Amino acid sequence: MVGPVAQSFDVAVVGAGICGLAHALAAVRRGKRVVVIDRDAQANGASVRNFGFITVTGQQAGQCWHRAMRSRDIWADVAPQAGIDVVHRGLVVAARHPEARAVLEAFRDTKMGEDCELVYGSAARSRFPLLNDVAAALYSPHELRVESRTAIPKLATWLAEAHGVTFLRGTAVHSVAPPVIETSAGTVHAEAAIVCPGDDFTGLFADRLAAYGLTRCKLHMMRVAPIASRVTCGVMSDLGLVRYLGYAELPEAAALRRVLEAEQGEHLANGVHLIVVASTDGSLVVGDSHHYAATPDPFAPERVDELILDEMRAVMRVSDITVTERWTGTYASAPDRLALIDRPADGVRLVLITSGTGASTSFAIAEETVADLYG
Repeated sequence: MVGPVAQSFDVAVVGAGICGLAHALAAVRRGKRVVVIDRDAQANGASVRNFGFITVTGQQAGQCWHRAMRSRDIWADVAPQAGIDVVHRGLVVAARHPEARAVLEAFRDTKMGEDCELVYGSAARSRFPLLNDVAAALYSPHELRVESRTAIPKLATWLAEAHGVTFLRGTAVHSVAPPVIETSAGTVHAEAAIVCPGDDFTGLFADRLAAYGLTRCKLHMMRVAPIASRVTCGVMSDLGLVRYLGYAELPEAAALRRVLEAEQGEHLANGVHLIVVASTDGSLVVGDSHHYAATPDPFAPERVDELILDEMRAVMRVSDITVTERWTGTYASAPDRLALIDRPADGVRLVLITSGTGASTSFAIAEETVADLYG
């Protein structure tokens, strides 16, 4: 989708991943004329290399959790309009250790756990037949799952067709100084600009980004052939309870971490925790791991995948696991924040999701950014 660069716009969004598309939506909902500019011909980064799992439960208490709740609501509103299938809803967190059960009990007693249900032992197995014997299982109704590889293109198409958003694909942005945005396709005129560079820290506003101590996180992902027990909600496990801050920041998580360090130190060293979600054909998307570097290497050691699948076998009733596809992804990471909103100039906002929460929080962050621009 390519529009005429001679046209003037109210807002230019740089970047057509989920963060950029969310900002385009927030702007058009305020009646703004929007152009989205992206250097790639199609979505190719973190936005399509993930679970497509809009995760609420487990997000850090406070702002992040509220952003996830709001973004979930926007996904639920937008998905049917854009022809995006919600494959399944909900999340079950399986606790294999007594210490993990204690974390889930503490979480259930917070505001974030009010709508969640905690079941124990045989009752958990009866309620969730796909699980092995577990100490407890927490069910959250909040989550929803889309197939990100198709959802992101469909979202872009809907923004163009239903809301008149212009897309300039295969176009590099050289400079941003509203009302002038210089690109490889010529000059674009826009009164405001929102730059969503993903994990590119050396392009636009590199000097601003340098101050935040950013790095990049590489993760392993797999697609697994359908298994006997159909997965009807997302699945997580003990390892996620020491990684997702909504659990990990609870005092009870310290005892669980000590147990996991003793029993699953290699998993923790590779940043492994378990997420399993299903696709419409019954296949499963399974991950993931976390390795940090300024420039992550492109290699995917088999041992890391084995650790992920080891946790899947420990939690779920699976026998043979057939991996049909493997890939890696990268995203921006910061030491002290889950998202970054910077103001490099009047009429310009620089927005990065500096964690793995892009699908889960971008819509809410976009509303905040556009409100900040326009009051």
